[in-house]
Amino acid sequence: QLQLVESGGVLVQPGGSLRLSCAASGSSLDYYDIGWFRQAPGTEREGVSCISSSGDYTNYANSVEGRFTSSRDNAKKTVYLQMNSLKPEDTAVYFCAAAYGRSPYCTRSGREYTDWDQGTQVTVSS
Repeated sequence: QLQLVESGGVLVQPGGSLRLSCAASGSSLDYYDIGWFRQAPGTEREGVSCISSSGDYTNYANSVEGRFTSSRDNAKKTVYLQMNSLKPEDTAVYFCAAAYGRSPYCTRSGREYTDWDQGTQVTVSS
């Protein structure tokens, strides 16, 4: 059974950078799309980004386009979310999730994802 463990959440100043890692165990990541999601207190969960199982396709929310980059290393069974030019409004609990890849694309809709990690807190504040 696929299990995901996320790391990298910390306190960072506005304008700073941070990289989140999502490592898989129990199964290969080769056939899974990975989505990145976040949820701030009192708000709905937002699909931030996704990367297809091959890594050839990525998609980003307008709120992070041009600042966040998702990548993956299937040999290491790890997916990354590089976050640059961070803003206070990026503060949230971030989650990674896996969905079995059935097309060359991926979706940021959380309903498609079956395996989720425990989440990590990212706080952007001076």
